Amino acid sequence: MTKRVAVILAGCGVYDGAEIYETTLTLLRLDQLGIEYHCFAPDIEQHHVVNHLNQEVVEGETRNVLQESARLARGDISPLAELASENFDAVIVPGGFGVAKSLSDFASAGANMQVLEALKEALTGFRQEAKPIGLMCIAAVLVPRLFEDGIAVTVGNDPAVSGAISSMGGLHRSAGVEEIVVDFEHRVVTTPAYMLATRISEAATGIFKLVDRINEMME
Repeated sequence: MTKRVAVILAGCGVYDGAEIYETTLTLLRLDQLGIEYHCFAPDIEQHHVVNHLNQEVVEGETRNVLQESARLARGDISPLAELASENFDAVIVPGGFGVAKSLSDFASAGANMQVLEALKEALTGFRQEAKPIGLMCIAAVLVPRLFEDGIAVTVGNDPAVSGAISSMGGLHRSAGVEEIVVDFEHRVVTTPAYMLATRISEAATGIFKLVDRINEMME
């Protein structure tokens, strides 16, 4: 039977949505391994819109997370509310500031953050069914709020973010850009990606390793 992976997106663009390279590299590696995938995103308004040319917030403009994510998925995407864990063998969440602004409020609340309820409901099913969960870049910060305490994750070596993870009950492990951290007990895999990457090739190495490990864990 063909393996199936759900990929959860948070918009389109590093500063206010899903990180485009991280998403594309994830989908590329899944396809190279012959794994079917389907993308999901919440049908909500973005926290705000950022001009990616100058990184400034665009006042008075709104965009929808699902519609923006559809750009990355070439239109083949469904609302997050329709994601049922029993239909997939694993789930992966790429990074990007949309994770910290729309899927959660980590960008403004830090360790006091709350996670979007629809995301929590979707990922809780994968956790309860012991299906592999992959998160990259800033998405690793979600783990302590989504699941139980003491799950090992990495965002690389950022002291502020790793400190927030620890204060929320998580267990942060420092890692290089091309490395992954695997919590075998809880079946969670993370990699720093663009928390550290300076080139797309650097991000690719860690992301490919993450997808490869998720693949192995689905056996």
